[in-house]
Amino acid sequence: MSDINLQDWIGRKEEIWDRVYPTPTRAFALTLDYQDVATGEGDPLPELWHWLYFLPLVARAEIGSDGHPKRGGFLPPVALERRMWASGKLTFHQDLLIGEEIAKTSEILKVSEKEGKAGRMVFVTVRHSIHSARGVAVEEEQDIVYLPMPKAFVPAAPNPIPDNMQWQEAYAVDPVLLFRFSALTFNSHKIHYDLKYATEVEKYPGLVVHGPLQALLLLESAKRNHPNRKPASYGFRAMRPLFDFDRVSVGGRPNPNGGHDLYTANGDGNIAMQATISWR
Repeated sequence: MSDINLQDWIGRKEEIWDRVYPTPTRAFALTLDYQDVATGEGDPLPELWHWLYFLPLVARAEIGSDGHPKRGGFLPPVALERRMWASGKLTFHQDLLIGEEIAKTSEILKVSEKEGKAGRMVFVTVRHSIHSARGVAVEEEQDIVYLPMPKAFVPAAPNPIPDNMQWQEAYAVDPVLLFRFSALTFNSHKIHYDLKYATEVEKYPGLVVHGPLQALLLLESAKRNHPNRKPASYGFRAMRPLFDFDRVSVGGRPNPNGGHDLYTANGDGNIAMQATISWR
């Protein structure tokens, strides 16, 4: 694939249709131990839960050795072995509703290459617009990073959470939670459920907690601690991996813009994901 010009993928678009069926929402609510999420026709879908829809439906024959769909298609065929969701930002315009037909229009905005400590890295930025017959509900940008396979696991430098947290909550993660989230999002990347692959091939010390799951847990924590407010925008960035054996905490603190800065942390108190939420 070395003769492929990755810049040719910039501007590529696709549109996918789905329906906000209640079953994935009910299943995810129970995965989070929520007993009272309304899933009747016309009830609002909680923010970020659109990730349970527009799933990457490919045949098993089209799956690569890491469990991801094989390279190519809509996303560029980057030859680097590892792929992960590095960051995202979203604007919430209106609720999606249970039962309605929805569409996602996607466009590749940027493909860039950098040299890091681990070698060559490729970043792909994708913009999504999620809409229904009532108009645009969510605008989203995702940054996907491709990396070479490491020879050994190298922990990130210490990056402790701030001292002045307004709230901080323990959150138990385990292989069952990771399996359920993988199943609900049709994410077959082996680092989340195949311990032998995660430790021997990708050199992690355990099963990896999904970045999107961390982003969801942070947003849910912020909403739980501010029950009368609705998110207007949300951005998040992965800082270090979390593992199934970690003592995970989620929490936040006010920021000068009237929103909140949010953090997941491991048992050592180091930031795994940081996020920012603004409120309507």
